[in-house]
Amino acid sequence: MLFISPTESHRGTPGHPSPLPTMADSMDIDDSLYSRQRYVLGDSAMQKMARSAVFLSGIGALGVEIAKNIVLAGVKAVTLHDCKRCEVWDLGTNFFIREEDVHSQKKRVEAVHSRVAELNPYVQVSVSTDVLDENTDLSFLKRYQCVVLTETKLSLQKRIDHFCHSQQPPIKFIGCDVFGICSRVFCDFGEAFEVSDPTGEEPKELFIQNISQENPGVVTCMDSRTHGLQTGQSVCFKEINGMTELNGTTHQVTVLSPYSFAIGDTSSFQPYAHAGIFRLVKMPKTFTFETMEQQLSDPRLLTPDFSKPEAPLQLHTIMLALDAFLEQQCFKPLTSSRSPCFEWVLSYSCVNQELVRSVSRCARGCLSPLAAVVGGIASQEVLKALTGKFSPLQQWVEAHCFNVDFGVCRGDRYDALRACIGESLCLKLHTFQVFMVGCGAIGCEMLKNMALMGVGLSRCSGEICITDPDLIEKSNLNRQFLFRPQHIRKPKSTTAAAASLEINPELQIDAHLNKVCPATEDMYSDAFFSRLNLVVTALDNVEARRYVDSRSVSNQKALLDSGTMGTKGHTEIIVPYLTESYNSHRDPPEEEIPFCTLKSFPAVIEHTIQWARDKFESAFSHKPSIYNMFWQTHSSAQEVLRVRIILHSMEGSFQVIKLLSRRPTQWEHCLALARLKFDKYFKRKALQLLHSFPLDTRLKDGSLFWQSPKRPPSPIEFELSDPLLKLLTSPLRKITKCEYLYQHIETDETVKKPDQLQMTVSSEEERQAISQLQKAISSSSVTPGRLRMTPTFFEKDDDSNVHMDFVASASALRAHMYAIEAADRLQTKRIAGKIIPAIATSTAAVAGLVSLELIKVAGGYGFELFKNCFFNLAIPVMVLTETAQVKRTQIRDDISFSIWDRWTIFGHEDFTLSDFMNAVKEEYGIEPTMVVHGVKMLYVPVMPGHNKRLKLTMHKLIKPSAGRKYVDLTVSFAPEVDGDEDLPSPPVRYYFSRERESGETA
Repeated sequence: MLFISPTESHRGTPGHPSPLPTMADSMDIDDSLYSRQRYVLGDSAMQKMARSAVFLSGIGALGVEIAKNIVLAGVKAVTLHDCKRCEVWDLGTNFFIREEDVHSQKKRVEAVHSRVAELNPYVQVSVSTDVLDENTDLSFLKRYQCVVLTETKLSLQKRIDHFCHSQQPPIKFIGCDVFGICSRVFCDFGEAFEVSDPTGEEPKELFIQNISQENPGVVTCMDSRTHGLQTGQSVCFKEINGMTELNGTTHQVTVLSPYSFAIGDTSSFQPYAHAGIFRLVKMPKTFTFETMEQQLSDPRLLTPDFSKPEAPLQLHTIMLALDAFLEQQCFKPLTSSRSPCFEWVLSYSCVNQELVRSVSRCARGCLSPLAAVVGGIASQEVLKALTGKFSPLQQWVEAHCFNVDFGVCRGDRYDALRACIGESLCLKLHTFQVFMVGCGAIGCEMLKNMALMGVGLSRCSGEICITDPDLIEKSNLNRQFLFRPQHIRKPKSTTAAAASLEINPELQIDAHLNKVCPATEDMYSDAFFSRLNLVVTALDNVEARRYVDSRSVSNQKALLDSGTMGTKGHTEIIVPYLTESYNSHRDPPEEEIPFCTLKSFPAVIEHTIQWARDKFESAFSHKPSIYNMFWQTHSSAQEVLRVRIILHSMEGSFQVIKLLSRRPTQWEHCLALARLKFDKYFKRKALQLLHSFPLDTRLKDGSLFWQSPKRPPSPIEFELSDPLLKLLTSPLRKITKCEYLYQHIETDETVKKPDQLQMTVSSEEERQAISQLQKAISSSSVTPGRLRMTPTFFEKDDDSNVHMDFVASASALRAHMYAIEAADRLQTKRIAGKIIPAIATSTAAVAGLVSLELIKVAGGYGFELFKNCFFNLAIPVMVLTETAQVKRTQIRDDISFSIWDRWTIFGHEDFTLSDFMNAVKEEYGIEPTMVVHGVKMLYVPVMPGHNKRLKLTMHKLIKPSAGRKYVDLTVSFAPEVDGDEDLPSPPVRYYFSRERESGETA
């Protein structure tokens, strides 16, 4: 896998598989490729995958999804088994089968082999085309750690599962299927499967406020922080003063409240004094599994939709009936309103007739988005089976999408889709105009799904417009499966568009390289949005999501949003006039680290890492930028000395003085500056803190100043014989400037970081600055206008630039100074780079869920059928919920509005403000009392002179730019009861003329 040199893929058969090469003794993870996944799985799990081989049978819609995901994840070897030949049908379900493969009647596994293999050069991909049936000798499976079956008869699944279950150690078995609109996954990992980390959550460290001396002893968290523990879990303690007997020990907890828990008898211990930290101890857990034969009659089922708790068992019964039909008839049922399959399943299952009818009608079809969802879930179970990381599925998950129409086969690539959703809805998808923002991991998966479904076909006047300003990096290749090594440093959007056209040449795709933000509203105008059917966001930040959401709501367009973090994923469906929008709710703001904590009182490793990152930005980005801006303003030394330096640019002047006077001209100068910087940050700072606040300093209430979470620093002497300094000080030589030490130490946690450009200075300081600047310029022997510095901006993924070396070293030294447990380089990179953990399994699942909702949007489904989803594949849990219904704001008894409403007023060249207000009253039955345009108040009756504005034209008041057709105004109304607040209204769009062209600009 990721640790051995790439080798040629091997060809084998079930009975005579090619020999799997032995694992290399040395294992070095390719962090440039796997960095995001390492934060999900951890190195131990990655190494276990490196020693594991998987047998995967059935390379249809579901099988190819699983193959993609586990090869991207980086197992050692995968054998792809399939006996079928390519059909036209496969073009709409298998993204690695091409038209030439169908025309040449190539076997499916041979068609996809090279395309799967090129996803990851570290994984050995072999193929097998021998028949696998009731007579096959299964001993060849002993070479594999996990067996995955798709498109396999139930009787054969039971036989193979029994074989796998009986081995010592057991071979992990996964069986999964997609029948039209319904699906299932089954897992059997043996009678005793040990999991090292059931949740994958990073254990929190929390500070202790108090520990009582009693039986049982009660631990209270500092600052009323919630501990998040559960009774029966265990915690370990460290850094406790007073009750030192607890340090280094582990205790089982009994939760008393969100902020406290009991740990057992502490009555014989010393009294608690202060400080201390506790941390959750992860304990392994053993899971037991039954064979498929045992589970068929009494299944353990995961319930995705709690509003329909009966559905999983009903589906289980229906799918067993389908299995029986396949065993008996040896073919998938044709779609018809009263098919033999329907009669068979109905008589066999005796459950909900409507559900039976929907499932049996569509069983022959295949929804590629559903295959993506199931493929993501099943692939994560494969990784669990190989690594013992995360809780496995116990033991079934069965679900169906929605009740649909059915369509007849037409002999084209969309037959599998048409069999599930019908002819009419299939055609609507072909004509859809979709705008997708972002072409990263979710974006690639969405494009694949839309290509398979034929969303936005050229011949149907449909189109998919995509935009992403980013270039492809090597770390993207682990999840963004449309990209290959030869695409690195090429634009994501154009590359993804080209790859999508390979999946479906009938698509119409327009690829842009722009951000979607206020600066590009001339391109992504209201006229642009007006022709869309749907907006899809595949973004990685909240600010961009909020902006795209606001544009979608303003233009009354449906929006599909989604995101992942490690094994977690969520989807949010936003439909005009039915649901709330993304901006209707706000997550709590991310907690900022207080300035004084960063500067003087770090308590945890996150503080030292952020401090190091800030130092990098200050030294190599911020101050060089100030320096260059100064010379852009003052282009010559004569100008600097002739013009009095104004106060607001003084800090820039001081920086220029220091940078000029201390500008290194040779390597030895850099070393000297780095040595001074070391003393400043890691020795003098500590000495100054201890001088200002000696160890015995007490606060007004008598408590010690230096107590948890404050840590007293210890000065570090620069000794090259110290192994720590040898390891860490090298990158500090890159620093090429020095600063003065501030004498004031801030202890107030509410104080913000000062604005470096707004420091107040005296007239004497101005005079000295001019004098020093003149001296520095005179001695610099260069022309100031030509002396430039190149700002360096932090880039975490390029190891050759030593950025992470600097941050990791500076953070480790500061952690050493404050006796904080250091972080390794991987953890430091995640925190400093604000890296979001990611893995292909959850990306595939979330994009599949979004694509299923896309079908509902195209079909004009009602509110109750749209579903938001949250899942965590690690636990595993999947929760489907109704979307948030749109709220209406009442203005009067008979007048209300929602976020989707917009009032419209048409004016003309002589249309006055008074005319506008009368028009609103006449059109909507209520008279405005205030009119605002952006931040400009057009009319507020209490403001002096505003009554005179009533006679002014709207054109004169607003002063629109050339070509502007309309503006959106905010209007308020008088309350019904005096003293109440003014009543709001929806946006009022005022057109400057009665023209309403499709090409209007926003």
